[in-house]
Amino acid sequence: MNIIRKYSLLIGGLGFSNLGNWIYLVALNLFVWHLTQSPAAMAGIFIVGPIARVLTNLVAGSFIDRMNKRKLMITTDMIRGVIVFCMPFMESIWLIYALLFLANMASSFFGPSSTYYITKFIPSEDRQRFNAILGTFNSGSFLVGPALAGLLIMLFNTTVTIWFNSFTFFVCAIIIYLLPDVDDVKETSKRQRITWQILKSDYVTVVAFIRQNPLFITIYLLFQSALMIAFALDSQEATFIKQDLALSDSIYGAFVSIAGAGAILGGLVAASFAKKWSTRSYMAFGLFLTMVFYTAFYASTSSILACVSFIFLGFFMAFSNTGYETFYQQNVPPEMMGRFGSISNIFQNILQITFTFLLGLFAELFTLQMTAIILGIISIIFSVSLCFVLYSKKIHIGLKEETL
Repeated sequence: MNIIRKYSLLIGGLGFSNLGNWIYLVALNLFVWHLTQSPAAMAGIFIVGPIARVLTNLVAGSFIDRMNKRKLMITTDMIRGVIVFCMPFMESIWLIYALLFLANMASSFFGPSSTYYITKFIPSEDRQRFNAILGTFNSGSFLVGPALAGLLIMLFNTTVTIWFNSFTFFVCAIIIYLLPDVDDVKETSKRQRITWQILKSDYVTVVAFIRQNPLFITIYLLFQSALMIAFALDSQEATFIKQDLALSDSIYGAFVSIAGAGAILGGLVAASFAKKWSTRSYMAFGLFLTMVFYTAFYASTSSILACVSFIFLGFFMAFSNTGYETFYQQNVPPEMMGRFGSISNIFQNILQITFTFLLGLFAELFTLQMTAIILGIISIIFSVSLCFVLYSKKIHIGLKEETL
């Protein structure tokens, strides 16, 4: 594809970094387990990250919008590379948590910065196809990463595997260094010292943007509410497969790979039809069908039905994510992507924690399958509501024409 050659450095850098993240996740889990032999310590890994992101995002956006995004991406990748390199030397779980906290703080700066860079670097006519291809690479990382982690652990050990992730961050930093600077000279020349008054002013600016764009915010809230339910359901996949379907660990691993394969296929199809199908159709039908197959998975009574649901779940999520990324890039002003992105990340993390907590609580009180199906139906209602909003007449005057 021409678009891959055209943006090969950016796709390669972000894709390689994401591959390292999946390898690191597997290695870190095993490293912590061998160190502590504690389920509570393992759970702490998934608690430290969201806490760090919520706290950091309270102020990160104000810094991001006033800094050079390319330099910030390079710096945060270098910081994460050093942090991850040091992790195997830690012999205390609390020191590991401290490093995880710092790594997630750096990630809070990298995410909105990369969104800004993509928006400025990729022309609007190429964004939907670019997002689909980048999503395909990320899905490939999700598929290949855990398998490569297992191979590295088998050939070497968890320490070397974690160091491989450190290496990917440095490679990503080098690749980003080779990319052009896309920041406006006027923006980068005006550096302000961040004060409480500046932070307050930035929050007022974001609130004003939200009030001035009710249609965009409605679409954003409906999409994210459904997606955060999906993320909450992800937390119980292994439990459902083991407890309700009574399948083996190897079958669970196969299911994860199948979902990744479905996502790769979906990304390729989404990229192929990016010029023919609208962003609106990618978001509306992609999200609706993703939620339908999430619900179908938890309603499954056999491994065959669950497997089919996983394939289509991954396939349609590729369309959903591509549509949303393009919609976001077209409708959030680049000069405030850091501030809006950081505040929206706080909302997303709180929503995900809430849904995950409710799913776990009601699964204990009732059954996991019934609770997951009910949450799945709620997510379908959100996605149907999104379809109505996206295909209402107001969409033609409330959003930019190129996002339709």
